[in-house]
Amino acid sequence: MQGRRRAIRAHECAYHHRFTEHHEVKRMTHTLLAYLATLCYLAAAVFIGMRLFRKVDWTPSRRLALSVGFAGLLLHSWVLWDGIFSRAGINLGFYHALALTSWTIIALLLVSSLTKPVDNLGLILLPAAALSLVLETHFADIEFMRTTSSWSLKIHVLLSMLAYSLLTLAAVQAMLLAVQDHYLRGRHPGGFVRTLPPLQTMEGLLFEMISAGFVLLTLALLSGFTFLENMFAQHLVHKTVLSVLAWLVFGGLLIGRFRNGWRGRTAIVWTLGGFLILILAYFGSKAVLQFVLHQPS
Repeated sequence: MQGRRRAIRAHECAYHHRFTEHHEVKRMTHTLLAYLATLCYLAAAVFIGMRLFRKVDWTPSRRLALSVGFAGLLLHSWVLWDGIFSRAGINLGFYHALALTSWTIIALLLVSSLTKPVDNLGLILLPAAALSLVLETHFADIEFMRTTSSWSLKIHVLLSMLAYSLLTLAAVQAMLLAVQDHYLRGRHPGGFVRTLPPLQTMEGLLFEMISAGFVLLTLALLSGFTFLENMFAQHLVHKTVLSVLAWLVFGGLLIGRFRNGWRGRTAIVWTLGGFLILILAYFGSKAVLQFVLHQPS
């Protein structure tokens, strides 16, 4: 009898050792992939910066910058698959959600760059995505959206992610537009400003992004209301109010553009204002609920 117990105990110890060893290898692989993706993103951002500022003799090609960016995106995908998706559902804790959102933003940026001159936005967005991967790797948190969740909730999350990503691109585009406008008004169109597309093209791209993002944000809000039962009980009142306020800002900007021809600094201020509200709506309320109130978000 004692021999059997010793055999069972030995078997349990061996199983625990193998499980621990497997978990450690998986964690090390996850960290390695995350840092490789980070290096690719940073290298792509450096190549874009070299193309913009042209301070050195060798200027990397646009294709090289995009190729390295796509390599980082592929590694980023692997990291997300390994760290976020499981049989229990999708882990949408704060840092995991940040990494997933940054992946969506970079994917939209790189794919759009194949046909439009928007790759310069990577100078800001690629390092931000690299930072999100480092945070996701070192600050693990758990908040599952179950596999049994309703389709309306899953569609709402997808639409929200796409809307936020497109409007993030618009916000960074507005920042570049502000710099370009400042240099042109000061009659100093030198440096990297000369490598940017014409001002009208930059503004056209900005409103294309805002229009598409506004449509997705509208659909995200409508789909969200289908499963919204009690805003206060579900801790969604701040997120809902701020999201609607951001929707009103972007809608007002599009109306102003259509009716009054808003452009330049007016468009930049409204875009950045709406984006700031949108950040507070999602990541601001999520951070408060998860880290301060310790409530699911």
